[in-house]
Amino acid sequence: METAVSTYSKNSAYTPSIRLTYEDYCEFPDDGKRYEIIDGELFMAPAPITAHQRASIHLEYYIFEFLKNHPIGEVFHAPCDVLLSQSDIVEPDIFVVLKENEHIITSKNIDGTPDFIVEILSPYNRRMDLKRKRALYEKFGVKEYWIVDTEMETIQKLVLKEQQLVDGGIFEAEQKISSEVISGFEIDVKNVFNK
Repeated sequence: METAVSTYSKNSAYTPSIRLTYEDYCEFPDDGKRYEIIDGELFMAPAPITAHQRASIHLEYYIFEFLKNHPIGEVFHAPCDVLLSQSDIVEPDIFVVLKENEHIITSKNIDGTPDFIVEILSPYNRRMDLKRKRALYEKFGVKEYWIVDTEMETIQKLVLKEQQLVDGGIFEAEQKISSEVISGFEIDVKNVFNK
């Protein structure tokens, strides 16, 4: 289960709690867990389940192959730090930075907002990805956000319109899903969930 790690304050009635930053994040142990900071608050999740990893590998493969043949951007996967701000550091499962925004790619991390993000639901992260991260990605202007549900074998597409992520549909195994941001990219949903 996802754990919110409370920040420490000697006297919370009089002293504001400490907001964690990227500097604090860099001090976390390399222990195989995924740490993220959202609005200065620390969150930790255990390693992903096998269904999550299968879906991640399949979807990233198809995006990678598409971008290899249509070099309009670059695909990345977790673990890779994405600094949306100094107090908002996430590790999306898969994400794409388009060529026009490649200046946010640094040697250490991604320092800015990716154009396209995929999060794959696991039992411990459903609420985080569906609520908190959706709001965070909307706030920082992610142009397209896909939520992959390995239990239902569906992909929900959310697209940024007028500074809001709006529902672009939920796609099932027998359907194709296409990206609004990765121009020309389309995939059969069933290919994401094949064993």
